[in-house]
Amino acid sequence: MTSAVAEAPSPKDVALGKDFSRLWGAAIGSNLSDGIARLAIPLAAVTLTTDPIAISVLTALAYVPWLVFGVPSGMIVDRVDRRHAMAAASAVRVLAAAGVAFAIATDQITLGVLAAAVLVFGLGETLFDNATNAVLPSLVRRRGLDKANGRIQAAQVGVDMFVAQPVSGVLFSVAIVLPMVVSGAGYFIAGALVLLLPAAAARARGTEVRAADAPACQGPISPSASVPLRAALAFLWRHRYLRSMVLITSLVGAFLAFAQAITVLLFVDRFGVSAQLVGVVTAGIGLGGVAGALTAGAVVARLGRGRTMLGAAVAGGVGLVAVGLAPNAWLAVVAYAVSAYGIAMWNVPWGSLRQAIIPGYMLGRVLGAARTITWGLMPVATMLGGWIARVDLQLPYLIGGAGTVVVSVLAARLLLSADAHMPDDEAPPEPDVGPALAVETMEIAGAGVAASRAPQGS
Repeated sequence: MTSAVAEAPSPKDVALGKDFSRLWGAAIGSNLSDGIARLAIPLAAVTLTTDPIAISVLTALAYVPWLVFGVPSGMIVDRVDRRHAMAAASAVRVLAAAGVAFAIATDQITLGVLAAAVLVFGLGETLFDNATNAVLPSLVRRRGLDKANGRIQAAQVGVDMFVAQPVSGVLFSVAIVLPMVVSGAGYFIAGALVLLLPAAAARARGTEVRAADAPACQGPISPSASVPLRAALAFLWRHRYLRSMVLITSLVGAFLAFAQAITVLLFVDRFGVSAQLVGVVTAGIGLGGVAGALTAGAVVARLGRGRTMLGAAVAGGVGLVAVGLAPNAWLAVVAYAVSAYGIAMWNVPWGSLRQAIIPGYMLGRVLGAARTITWGLMPVATMLGGWIARVDLQLPYLIGGAGTVVVSVLAARLLLSADAHMPDDEAPPEPDVGPALAVETMEIAGAGVAASRAPQGS
């Protein structure tokens, strides 16, 4: 019998199907709105204050929803129709955009209003992103995950930064209220599109819950039964490789958040970029992210998952160090694009690996728990980055980039073993339990305006 490996088509030849196209369309709509709002809020804040601490607080608040809502959103995603969860997340963000637009139109806009909007946008994004990641394995076979995740990542980076943020800058220059109006419309469209997804997107694909995957459960569990949260957390804790990788992600993600806490302020204040052109700057950065997302599948097929992840992590850190050394906006954009390339290329194989390892019936909860841990250090790191930026606006990039490289190199052995932990296309994921690795040190979730998914998760 011919082996599955021999029969497997190359990543670019895998057909993803019309169901994935619908999900991709919803992701594009959601990220268009995310990108417009993400740039409009700090631009509005800069009109109220130029204090790095105040700007970094707004950036840090984007991580808070993952800390308080990451696990609950995973529970929701595993319990309800995932299409309805995504539609509800979109509806919440429509209301938030409308509220900010009203505050601007009535001249009631304050840092407090902007902070509240960041939190609400973040809550909706947490639920929408968690559901998107949980839905994907139900629509795409395992051998197509890298290609599918690459397209989702390209939508996140390309639409968010390359399309939405330049548009946001132009809209902002015309009228401060316009970005919020357009953003709300985009969220509405995204919510309508997810309701067109097929029934397969409603629940996880699979036939049974195995006792080995749910050690905290007693007795057999039917496919439709709710897996206790403790079982999902136990799976994450007992899976040695997954646990270790989440810890690495947390450390590197913290360094990235530290570096990028005041990105808009850096280009506006240090390099003299006008508010209208900040979106053009982020578009240049986004080109690197799009390139990384679209080429990640081919690079994984050629070099292997582990080598791709290690090289991408190092590139992300080196790019940030170069931003810290850049003498002008042009070189800073090029360096930032290199960093975005590495971060996006990391997110694709890492996202596919998690989706393949974690059983579908607990995917939402485990992803929510993992992201809660990953994003746990980011608000603190972002605040520290803003504080250090008071000394010099480029210093956080030097420190954060160097820290990313150091952690990645120290964890090289763990990263290079990623290929051995990727299950076969048809094989059910097996738990890898055992003592923690000696080096337990990204989803590089992309902090700030230049990461692969500025608060993705990614």
